[in-house]
Amino acid sequence: MRKNDWKDRLNIVYSTNPDFAYETERDNEVETLPKNQQKLRVSVEKKGRGGKTVTVVSGFVGTEDDLKDLGKFLKTKCGVGGSAKDNEVLIQGELKQRVIDLLKAEGYTQTK
Repeated sequence: MRKNDWKDRLNIVYSTNPDFAYETERDNEVETLPKNQQKLRVSVEKKGRGGKTVTVVSGFVGTEDDLKDLGKFLKTKCGVGGSAKDNEVLIQGELKQRVIDLLKAEGYTQTK
């Protein structure tokens, strides 16, 4: 069965060139580094968040799915909400030391 890729070609109407090949943009996701090579930085921010304090884990190198898994792990262990996007994990509340301890226990050795 042939893959139906018409959604990848939405902006191209017609080409008379018989050798024309549609150029589709491919997302080049970076491979996730091993846990012991991740250089994660944990900080607490309040500015620009409507007065709410959040703990920010930055420096993650890897796929979006792995970032979301890390965010889900931290949110579950801390018992709070948050989000994971743009290579950052946001955890609601001031939980810096607890997040550092959880990351080190999980195998992220280069965490500060």
